[in-house]
Amino acid sequence: MNKHTSTRIPLPRRIRRFGEILAVSAKLGLTSFGGPIAHLGYFHEEYVNKRKWISEQSYAELVALAQFLPGPASSQVGIGIGLQRGGLAGAVAAWLGFTLPSAAAMALFALALRGMDVSGSAWLHGLKLTAVAVVAHAVWSMGRKLAAGPSRAAIAVLACALALLWPGAFGQVAAIAAAGLAGLWLFRGGGTEAAGPSGGADAPAPQPPLQCGAALFSLALFFALLLLLPLFTRLAGAGAGAGGESLRLVDSFYRAGSLVFGGGHVVLPLLESEIVPAGVIGGDDFLAGYGMVQAMPGPLFTFASYLGAVWGGIPGAMLATLAIFLPAFLLILGALPFWSRLSRHARAQSALHGVNAAVVGLLLAALYDPIWTTSVRNAGDFSLALLLFAMLAWWKLPPWTAVVAGAAGGLLLGLLTSL
Repeated sequence: MNKHTSTRIPLPRRIRRFGEILAVSAKLGLTSFGGPIAHLGYFHEEYVNKRKWISEQSYAELVALAQFLPGPASSQVGIGIGLQRGGLAGAVAAWLGFTLPSAAAMALFALALRGMDVSGSAWLHGLKLTAVAVVAHAVWSMGRKLAAGPSRAAIAVLACALALLWPGAFGQVAAIAAAGLAGLWLFRGGGTEAAGPSGGADAPAPQPPLQCGAALFSLALFFALLLLLPLFTRLAGAGAGAGGESLRLVDSFYRAGSLVFGGGHVVLPLLESEIVPAGVIGGDDFLAGYGMVQAMPGPLFTFASYLGAVWGGIPGAMLATLAIFLPAFLLILGALPFWSRLSRHARAQSALHGVNAAVVGLLLAALYDPIWTTSVRNAGDFSLALLLFAMLAWWKLPPWTAVVAGAAGGLLLGLLTSL
């Protein structure tokens, strides 16, 4: 008998939990401005601090796993939390709620507002300063729990330095791998510093993720689609009409979602090299969408919704969105069960103490570059960012208030500088 049978959640409760996950993730999808690193800060505030759906340590381990996988890291973290909270249906709800708001907005922009120019907008700059505050709060909160003690603090600082000196996804992966090896050596005795604060021990036990068979099927499907879609596209040929065009679109977006490390900012130039030369969209339209997606909350991968809508309206937007996010979904479903089992072993836990500290360092590096370096330009920007940080860290206000205050503060700063 399956060992999880006795704890299977009744159907009415599963339906309520699906609605709960969908509502919470939709709120995040509407308010999470600032890109993938900022999203992790919003997730930490909502899922760990406020709702306690997942412990501090489990959250850090999930973030570390997402750093190893290609695709949108913040979306994969959300999918993983949904999977542990409500099973496969919870994973779907978490992805749908977080993705749908910006995907719908980008599709509507493509259909009606393609000429809209939001670059340089004062309110948009205010939202970037909100991202500074959100990520700073996440670093401060996670650092007190996951980088406490001299050894773990040293790992966090070194991981931060490595990520800054070796920019890109490979630097992040190298930092996490090195931190894991350091954790094996430093915390092999399971001392008090290794244990550290639980930072969420009162979080309820998560629902077990997929069984290994289902996880292996997800991984097999991921690789099968990655290998077979280009083959089917070539077999369809140029004369296959609308069906062939749709297949080429799916192939391009699925491949982009499968091979990109480093998040949404990295996928944009890859999509340009795939989509513009193929004649799916003109260069000017591509740049217009690039500007729009910077103003959107939620995952930057919803840029695919814009490109799909330009190509084929709402059906094209749906097709492109599903194609670019499907690899992330299959990978996190396939990897999380094995990651969860691995993390329960004593030596693996020692390594994860180092990995968790490295995650704090990576967030600190991202806080500096690109978030701080592209957002804080003068004393006014610093003052607004500090005020927003105080709202989150000291006054304990909900994140959406910081989003509203950031946009309003950005407009006010813009007016003051124009006088």
